[in-house]
Amino acid sequence: MRGIAAGKSVRVERSRGTPSSSAGNIGSASASLGRAPRLRPGRTVLTAFLLTLAASALAQSSLPPSRYAYTQLEDPRQEAQAKALMETLRCLVCQGQSIADSDADMAGDMRALVRERIAAGEEPEAIRRWLVERYGAWVSYKPPVEPLTWPLWAAPLLLVAAGLYLARGRFRRRRS
Repeated sequence: MRGIAAGKSVRVERSRGTPSSSAGNIGSASASLGRAPRLRPGRTVLTAFLLTLAASALAQSSLPPSRYAYTQLEDPRQEAQAKALMETLRCLVCQGQSIADSDADMAGDMRALVRERIAAGEEPEAIRRWLVERYGAWVSYKPPVEPLTWPLWAAPLLLVAAGLYLARGRFRRRRS
């Protein structure tokens, strides 16, 4: 059986189904027509591991930090307002730190945003509302009291009440 591939005649062997060229090797495209390559589990795992390492190495930003990410405002009163607000905003990357304490690039961008808006004359509470609208109530260390968050506010009180009730029952049994 003969066919044309890349301007050369190709003969396909019927027993194996792999092409063979009368004019030499015509490339990997025709060679892959015959059979699929065998997957080796060791190589697959190693390749996945190396790709994971490469992806994490490329995750760092090569952009310079924002202007006010690490630079304070000239006005000490405005910088104090910015610092107080930054202490109450959660870093979205670190999650356990405020944006004032975090070294993450996103925290630096948020610090710069807070400082720029305060330098423009915006009130800290307006900046907090804007960030909550953009990122959700989770970004603030002071979540609002609303029907959705009532269980969060009530849970500690209910747990303390349940603990006192159980302790009272335990002490009563000891007396008698």
